[in-house]
Amino acid sequence: MPGLWGRIAGIWAVAFALLHFYWALGGSWGLSVSAGPLAEERPGWFVALGLWGVGMLCLVGGVLGRLLARPRPLRGPAGRVVRFLGWCACAVLLLRGVAVEVLLLSGAAGPEVDISPEQRLWTLVLWNPWFLLGGLAFGLAAREFGRVEGPSGGVS
Repeated sequence: MPGLWGRIAGIWAVAFALLHFYWALGGSWGLSVSAGPLAEERPGWFVALGLWGVGMLCLVGGVLGRLLARPRPLRGPAGRVVRFLGWCACAVLLLRGVAVEVLLLSGAAGPEVDISPEQRLWTLVLWNPWFLLGGLAFGLAAREFGRVEGPSGGVS
């Protein structure tokens, strides 16, 4: 099904945006295991950048996912930019997921990273896999983008 991975990437991004907006509006479910003490303190910079800002960036990712899912992909420079941004989203999300997982599992994050055992567990089993799934979705969408089925059903 053409565009499936772009739709999945877009849905992933919008779901993550909605979660950040929920937190920005005062919701707390899941935030303490994600943000630790910042969840309790909620400094203005954290709400503005870490919640509203990331939520808006995720909405941009939702638009990117939609562009990657187009039945008639953009051609020329615009198409190359969309594909490039899809690969960039893939790289950033995979790097974030893998790097944090490795740092936490290896203990290389160091003692200055004050993270509770509960926060470490949720980061390892929920948040990092969530970033990995998003990265894979954007990567597969970028790979699929621009492939057009020919008359025989094959990719041309």
